[in-house]
Amino acid sequence: MNYIGLLTIYKREMNRTLRIMSQTILAPVISTSLYFVVFGAALGTTISHIEGVSYGAYIVPGLIMLALTTNALSAASSGIFFPKWAGTIYEMLSAPLSYLEICLGFVLAAATRAVIIAIIIMFVSLAFVNITIAHPLFSIGFALLVTLSFALFGFVLGLWSKSFDQLALIPNFIITPMSFLGGIFYSIDILPPFWQTVSLFNPFVYMINGLRYGFYGISDVSPLLCLTVVAAFATINTLIILWIFKTGYRLRP
Repeated sequence: MNYIGLLTIYKREMNRTLRIMSQTILAPVISTSLYFVVFGAALGTTISHIEGVSYGAYIVPGLIMLALTTNALSAASSGIFFPKWAGTIYEMLSAPLSYLEICLGFVLAAATRAVIIAIIIMFVSLAFVNITIAHPLFSIGFALLVTLSFALFGFVLGLWSKSFDQLALIPNFIITPMSFLGGIFYSIDILPPFWQTVSLFNPFVYMINGLRYGFYGISDVSPLLCLTVVAAFATINTLIILWIFKTGYRLRP
């Protein structure tokens, strides 16, 4: 393992994040906090509690999960896309670095950025609601697994994209709608039976409910199933990355 090369990529990506903190950290924190203030204040007056948890506290795990997934995805996808777009990725591929080291450098940096944002959002939420974490170890482990899986997915997206339009296509038209329909602001148990069944095909339902179980011990689906879905998602993305590097798909000019 070339730890120096891996650390170099990691540091470069973290420096890129820190150079434009207003865009990479401050903006996501403000936007997610506004979701909490607006929805918590608006719906909190009509929905006081869900499964014994105040509505303001109930939406916190969903908003944290939204921050983790979207920021890990965007950081990893843009991180690998720009070297590919500029042509500098070929210098990286010719350097004494394995595919694993290149991937880990980008993925770990993206996960770090997402976790920093999620932690800030967590502390911001404490100014509005009281939060108790029923299963802290499960919460941390599950959150990290989701973050790494979406960082891997972002890496795949960055390698696949040929243009800035393609880079934004999946996050804007697939990921964001699915996340909001995954139960951030509501329990799927309140939906009609047909839409409950439809919601079970949305992977965000398992990610949000997994973290909600870690926080409050409540979940619309089995926590074990949540872990299985996330682990399967991470495995699929890892296999796709291995296939891309092995075949040179969209890497070769």
